[in-house]
Amino acid sequence: MNSILLLGGLLILVLFYLFSIYNKFVTIKTRIKASIQEIGNQLKRQADLIPNLIASVKGYMKHEKDIFADITEARKMVVSAVQTGDAQKMVSASTQVSRALAPIRAVFESTPQLQATGTVSKLMDELRDTADKVMYSRRTLIDLTADYNVMVAVFPSNLIAKMFNFKQEAGLKMPAETEK
Repeated sequence: MNSILLLGGLLILVLFYLFSIYNKFVTIKTRIKASIQEIGNQLKRQADLIPNLIASVKGYMKHEKDIFADITEARKMVVSAVQTGDAQKMVSASTQVSRALAPIRAVFESTPQLQATGTVSKLMDELRDTADKVMYSRRTLIDLTADYNVMVAVFPSNLIAKMFNFKQEAGLKMPAETEK
């Protein structure tokens, strides 16, 4: 009788562990998807701010038509990446936007008349804030993916991962890696 109770208690503990690890896998996978969506939301916000910035700065940069073409192309990349939901494409598009906006930032910082324009200043602040949020979201995604992949790899959670077909997540390649 005592051995049956002991076995029953042990079985309950094993089942509880199994359910808790399974739920942890599902929770992290859901948070990974949410993090990818947040990256997309912030990139879309950034892409929506760009036309306003271009309109505000155009008068000061009439001679820099290539910059506007690069920004427009980068913005198209963002919209396309967000529509696909592919995190790696989003990171590449974000990098492209940052590169394209760099000349405008330089002109803004070196032109007192442009800095005095409240609209441009506010747009630059919003773009900076959005870039920070994208970076934070990327960091969150990287951390979640690493935690998830550790659980898939280490014992005993790897047994549960195999049992329920949880596979390693690819994670993000940072911009320096994608350029090579």
